Amino acid sequence: MKNDIILAGVGGQGILSIAAAIGLAALENDLYFKQSEVHGMSQRGGDVYSHFRLSDKPVLSDLIPHGRANLIISVEPMESLRYLPWLSKHGWLVTNSNPYNNINDYPPVEEIISEIKKIKNHRIIDAEAIAKEAGSLKAVNMVMLGAASHYIDLNFSSLENSARSLFRNKGEEIIEINLKALRAGRDA
Repeated sequence: MKNDIILAGVGGQGILSIAAAIGLAALENDLYFKQSEVHGMSQRGGDVYSHFRLSDKPVLSDLIPHGRANLIISVEPMESLRYLPWLSKHGWLVTNSNPYNNINDYPPVEEIISEIKKIKNHRIIDAEAIAKEAGSLKAVNMVMLGAASHYIDLNFSSLENSARSLFRNKGEEIIEINLKALRAGRDA
């Protein structure tokens, strides 16, 4: 078993929380993983991404070679296009349909979605609407993780446990919102 995952988005969208949730679930299942992340511009709304390598055997490098990612999870649609060179020809792209319009010349979202639809294996979901229904726009990242969970070799219950652990210091209401978002994303 091996999953090479690119996590992509914009600062403040919870990319690193997605990585932490997958990592906690991996630990629960005695799996190996390595992660590399870039988040220097995150405070300015810049791009944030992470390479996440998950395996039942030791992982030697934290970087995924071009064309080898099994999955791209993108919380922002334009950012999903930036990381397409890493996606394998059989890999999946799971992205939010809602843009984080933080630049003056942001292309029309219709053009971005049109490019995403050219990828053979893609899922586009309205993660913001699902997160609102779950109780908080801040749970968009858990919606995206839930939607992508079909393509990650982990039991969904382990992802639920990792969400509980990740948000336990925030109180029971926040835990429940994030679990609801995770489950609704999976159902989407």
